[in-house]
Amino acid sequence: QVQLVESGGGSAQAGGSLRLSCAASGRHFSSYVMGWFRQAPGKGHEFVAAINGKGDSTDYADSMKGRFTISRDNAKNTVYLQMNSLKPEDTAVYYCAARFRAAAVVASQYEYWGQGTQVTVSS
Repeated sequence: QVQLVESGGGSAQAGGSLRLSCAASGRHFSSYVMGWFRQAPGKGHEFVAAINGKGDSTDYADSMKGRFTISRDNAKNTVYLQMNSLKPEDTAVYYCAARFRAAAVVASQYEYWGQGTQVTVSS
C-alpha cells in the first residue's frame, strides 16, 4: 500500500514558476514509477510527466517538454515537479500517482493516487 500526499500548489502569474512535491509513505518507494497528471474542470486526467524508480529515465507530455521537470529523491520518498514558464492553460488540479515497476502514461494504469493540489495561473 502506498499513500501519496501532494503539496506546493497555489497561484502564479503567467511566466512564473511553482514546484510541486509528493511525499509517499509505504515500503519500496524506488520500485514504483511515479507520475504526475492534471485535471482541468470538465476534463479527464491528462498525463504530465513520469519518472522511473531509479530516477534516470523520464517522460513528458509534449506540451510540458522544456518547461516542466520531474525528479525524485528516493531517500526522502518524494517526487517533485518543477514547473517553469507557466501558462494560464496549466491551471488544473495536479495529482501524483504511483505504478509498480512499469512505466505508463495512461492514468488508469496507475494504482495509487494522491488527493491533488490546485495550480492556478493567471495572465
